[in-house]
Amino acid sequence: MKPFNRAIVIGSPGAGKSVFARALREKTGLPLYYLDQIWHKPDKTTVSREEFDRRLAEILAEERWIIDGNYQRTLRPRLERCDAVFLLDYPKEVCLAGAASRIGTVREDLPWVEDEFDEEFRQWIEEFPEKQLPEIYRLIGEYPEKSVTVFQSRKESEQWLKSYKNNSV
Repeated sequence: MKPFNRAIVIGSPGAGKSVFARALREKTGLPLYYLDQIWHKPDKTTVSREEFDRRLAEILAEERWIIDGNYQRTLRPRLERCDAVFLLDYPKEVCLAGAASRIGTVREDLPWVEDEFDEEFRQWIEEFPEKQLPEIYRLIGEYPEKSVTVFQSRKESEQWLKSYKNNSV
């Protein structure tokens, strides 16, 4: 893999993006930013789009980072600025189980503890492969110069992390 200093981790909710991003942070020493932490407030409301975009622009201007999260509306600017893309393209059953397993867990990537598996969120995950993934692949395809790694299972991503040697520039 080519050296990188700016990486994005994308994929369905429940795939384990944040777990992968944390492991990548440990391997690289790059600062990690969670889009969910930028968008959501602890009271489960959200910041304005303008505030979110301003904060994201500040992060994108930095020379070194990992950004965890989909937020497809902002995928293009992240793709333009990143060196590496990690896409967790896992079966929806894996993602549903992943999302269900974190209910009641304190997480550094979300400013509150989820206390239920919201039906709307479940539906979002179930529809992700058909409604979101094709557009993600299309956008990634517009940046052939980027280093793109697609994982189709947790085992693949775990093996990649085990074998990765930090070669950031």
